[in-house]
Amino acid sequence: MFNLHYQLERKTIGLVLAIIVVASIGGAVEIAPLFTIHQTVEDAPDMRVYTPLEIAGRNIYIREGCYACHSQMIRTLRDEVERYGPYSLAVESKYDHPMLWGSKRTGPDLARLGNKYSDEWHVRHLNNPRDVVPESVMPHYSWLGRTELRSDDLGSHLAALRKVGVPYTDEMIANASSDAYGQAAPDTPYAEGVTKRYGAATNIRVFDGKPGQLTELDGLVAYLQILGKLTDAAHKPVAAAGG
Repeated sequence: MFNLHYQLERKTIGLVLAIIVVASIGGAVEIAPLFTIHQTVEDAPDMRVYTPLEIAGRNIYIREGCYACHSQMIRTLRDEVERYGPYSLAVESKYDHPMLWGSKRTGPDLARLGNKYSDEWHVRHLNNPRDVVPESVMPHYSWLGRTELRSDDLGSHLAALRKVGVPYTDEMIANASSDAYGQAAPDTPYAEGVTKRYGAATNIRVFDGKPGQLTELDGLVAYLQILGKLTDAAHKPVAAAGG
């Protein structure tokens, strides 16, 4: 067998053809399922997109490497469902670019974290995890509450996501910066625009407990509070969720 390999290496054209054949097999295995993706991914008419503030928070989550210790995909195993809730559906990651399923669980899975705890709990947890979970090994992120959130480039973020299939409208893109501020400032006129563009169920409140100041902590808490809440498909009967 090794002799055959040595002989093939001496024949350039034969080696190239062999590489193409082997690569084609792997490519076919990965590409073929995409032709039936509309039959395998559930329908979710109630699915909504991330708001600009939630996108900003997701970017911070990625920047700080949170995905390295927390997964966002509940498997179909009984112990996982009993601990975390309904197993994850493909449609729930429909607008995730990149997806953050993960496999490492130094900390718990976060796929259904949205509104499980209060904003105050998240603020305390991020400032010093041991305040709420004494045995936690998670590092603190106290500087997030002192760091102003950059929002002037959020329109570009939304425009980029639209190019890969996320249905952001021109209006959403144009108002991204003001909507990010409005979601964390419920007593301002900007909040009405958030409700108009993203729906009445959108979380609009002072996430970090500091009104009038938009911080990175606002963004991260807003993102954590929407995890598992973009659609209710996972909580519906299988037949209904599949359309």
